[in-house]
Amino acid sequence: MGDTGAGARDRDTEGRARSARPRDGLGRPLPYGAPGVERQPEGVVRTPEQTVVEAQALLDAGKPFHAHEVFEDAWKSGPEDERTLWRGLAQLAVGLTHSARGNVPGGARLLRRGAGAVEEWAAGSGVRRPYGMDVGWLAGWARELAGRVEDGAVGIEAAAEAPRLRGAP
Repeated sequence: MGDTGAGARDRDTEGRARSARPRDGLGRPLPYGAPGVERQPEGVVRTPEQTVVEAQALLDAGKPFHAHEVFEDAWKSGPEDERTLWRGLAQLAVGLTHSARGNVPGGARLLRRGAGAVEEWAAGSGVRRPYGMDVGWLAGWARELAGRVEDGAVGIEAAAEAPRLRGAP
């Protein structure tokens, strides 16, 4: 990676800005040299089944930031007609991330935006359970959590609040 001195930005081999700072389980940057959580590789092309399974494992482990990166890969590499679905799922995961970090407005906004996106995709596609995921249940989960966050729920724990992508447990 690149220079980590004052004012310098970490760069990948193509010169794109990339932070080499370690991150915690919620994706927050830690000081250089601190132990962190292994990051998700970017740009991985997975099947939809692999995406759902990997994202669920990360959500269950309390790593919604990392699950968001898995969904983002599907959003960027998947078929055009599924991009709204995967983008919405990424927004749900990052909404949970912000809620667990204590960012009330950002968390609630992203949870609602993601709920709307997955519902919009389902309405437009006519598919209610893509890859076994219960879109209606996920949208309801997100809106309920957004309401609790805005009502002052404190100490949102990502693993305890993580949704079951394929429906209620």
